[in-house]
Amino acid sequence: MDSAEYERKIASRFATFDQDGSGYIDREDFSTAAKAVLREFGVTARSDKGQAVFAGAEAFWQGMAGIADVDGDQRVSREEFVTGAAKRLRDNPERFAEIARPFLAAVVAVADEDGTGATPATAARVLRVLGTAPELAAHVASALADTDGHVSEETTLTAFAAYCGVDPDA
Repeated sequence: MDSAEYERKIASRFATFDQDGSGYIDREDFSTAAKAVLREFGVTARSDKGQAVFAGAEAFWQGMAGIADVDGDQRVSREEFVTGAAKRLRDNPERFAEIARPFLAAVVAVADEDGTGATPATAARVLRVLGTAPELAAHVASALADTDGHVSEETTLTAFAAYCGVDPDA
């Protein structure tokens, strides 16, 4: 895949993060995503799980801003996202894991409603509230299931990293 095609694929991922459709990714987009997940599962913001989701969303935002907010205006434009992802995430998937893990771990914990692990059904709910089409959410969530039928933090992190830029074919 050539660089131009790679950057086009990364640009298509931008809308995943731009939750409010403002044309920029900012702190509020991460807060909106956190609220949507908590609302879907009936988890309060003040609970331990709720606080972990918000803390993870903030850590993810800070990491994203550190990677991509070149002009320091506390928002990431589409161009900054493409440049940041193309230049940094592709070459350093460990950095992506470092910034995404707190949020994804907290979301997986929320999706684990009964303490036995998140399921493809609960993972699909997460994906839907974050803007994935229902039929695609179900397909992706099923693909995330490990051999025990649960969706692990590690599997989720690997798949999300692939989707966001480390593997543009994901």
